[in-house]
This record gives sequence, C-alpha cells and structure tokens, in this order.
Amino acid sequence: MAGLKMAQGVGGSRYVPYEERTGNESIVYFTRELNAAGLCKVYDKVSGNLRGKIAVKLHTGEQHGPNIIPRPWVKELFEQRIPDATIIETNTYYEGDRYTTEQHRETLKVNGWTFSPVDITDENGTAMLPVKGGKWFTQMSVGKSMLDYDSMLTLTHFKGHQMGGFGGSNKNIGIGCADGRIGKGMIHTAEGSDDLWSIAEEELMERISESTKATIDFFGRQVTYINVMRNMSVSCDCEGVAAAPVVTPNVGILGSTDILAVDQACMDLLYAMPEEYNHDLTERVETRHGHRQLSYMKELGMGNDRYVLIDLDNDEIRILPRDAVAGVKTFAPDGQ
Repeated sequence: MAGLKMAQGVGGSRYVPYEERTGNESIVYFTRELNAAGLCKVYDKVSGNLRGKIAVKLHTGEQHGPNIIPRPWVKELFEQRIPDATIIETNTYYEGDRYTTEQHRETLKVNGWTFSPVDITDENGTAMLPVKGGKWFTQMSVGKSMLDYDSMLTLTHFKGHQMGGFGGSNKNIGIGCADGRIGKGMIHTAEGSDDLWSIAEEELMERISESTKATIDFFGRQVTYINVMRNMSVSCDCEGVAAAPVVTPNVGILGSTDILAVDQACMDLLYAMPEEYNHDLTERVETRHGHRQLSYMKELGMGNDRYVLIDLDNDEIRILPRDAVAGVKTFAPDGQ
C-alpha cells in the first residue's frame, strides 16, 4: 500500500506467549453462554463501578451487517440492568451508511437500535481530551457529548479488522469515540498526506491506543469492558454485508475492568484453538501488526497482559485459555 507511514521493529506481527509476559494479574470473567443471560452474567461481575449517567459504547454496524452483537441480547441487558443507559456512537471517517448524522440515524433504525436512546456524540461538535504519556498525541478529539456521561460500558464485538488486525475494546474506544472528522483523521492520516489511510501497522496501533487512553483516563475507574467472541469474521462490522465469511468458531463472552486484560484474553483464547479454526483470524492480526495494540497498551500503563481467567459456568474456578476453547466447534450461524 503506497504511502504508508509506520514505525518499524516493535513486534506487532508476533504473538507473545503468556510465559513471556511479566507483571501483575487482573481478573477476566468468562462464560460460554452466547445469549442475553450470558451477557447479563458477565455484566454483573464487571459493573460495580458504573454509576450516574451511563454510556454504552457499542459498534452498531453498517446497514444489515450480519455479525454485530444481536440486538435482542443488548435490549435485554438494558431492560434488566441499565434501563436508563444510552448507546453512544460517532460518525465514520469513510463515506458510507454512517458518514453523516442523518445517514447514521437511518442506519440505526434499519439495524434495530431503537429500544434505547442513541447519542451520536459528535453530532453537535467535538472536544479535546488530554493524552498522557503518548508519543503521537498530546490530546485527542472526541465527540463533545461523550463528556456528559459519568460512566461507560464498553460493549464490543471481538473480530478481525482490515487495518487494525483485530477489533476489541481498544479499537471500539480508540476509533469509536474519536469524532468522525478530526479525531479519526488524527489517527488514520499522516499530516500533509492525500491518502486518508496513510498510517498503518505499528504506528496505527499506537495511535489507536493513545486515543483510547484519552477516553478511559476521562472516565477513570468508572469504565468497564465486555467482549463478545461470536461471528468473528476477519472483517470489521464497518464492512457490513461485504464482510468476509465467518470461519472462526464462536467462543463466549469475556469481561474485565482491565481493558488490556480482556483484549489479551480474547487473543489468547483465539491462539489456543486448533490452527484449522484460528488460521484466518490470526493471520489477519499478524499481517496488520495488530499485537502492537496490546504491547503498547501495556507500555502506556493501561492494564495488565497477565490475568486470572474465571469460569462463570463452573463455580468460578480458574481456567486456562485452552480450557475455555476446549469445546469449540466449526462455525455455524446461530440465526440470532
């Protein structure tokens, strides 16, 4: 890809095994229940610090996207746990079904996100948040109305991504909370470049992570993370009906109050699968240098890449990633 600007030599194409990691351990909760009950089960374990006006950062998808988190699951979570919460989104940097607020609101209707208020946070302007300790940014532009919330639940469909390698909680916040013109431009486009997507590989992962840090520093302890490992195409939900077919088996739902731990745990579960199941998605991560999202979050002090994995389906015993994926089967659409 011509004109790509990237940092070299920091290993974003290499998966780092658990035994090579150092530092403290966080808690990550896991259930195999891919349904509304499973979502509520994980939420109950990681939501203790949410209070006040709660934003739910959710990728609502392009029109008719087949792989987004099922609306009925999210609807039940809202009704049973967070009836006064608001879904938040921002407009996109690319021209598509969510490029303008008007297009975005129509897409929300088409995709069924009608059971909750949806705040397109850059609809009425932007705000700058400080980036502490970053090397690319000192501040990041986000949707202005995000600053009106006290807490945030980051509810993420874990999957591949065309440029990021994978989309977990880090990508959901880093790209998804940056506003559609200024913030996303700061992340994707090198200064003075005519190519909107001129930044890639390590530098892109670092910029995404710095953007995320600005948002989670704003919320402090009042932010938490749930990743849904279901319908994991190598494509992001931003590709809608054009997404590549899903071949990676469904796994379950993971949650933590540590953003790095939950994204790393999802990656570890992926790598614990047999190669015939994980090949396409691990190749997508490695060829885009996506592991740099994880190592750079650690460098920025955003969390721990070591964790205790708690099995909510079996008396909350500690398990290993290989235990969590022991029963996975060839992907089959569930119709939900």
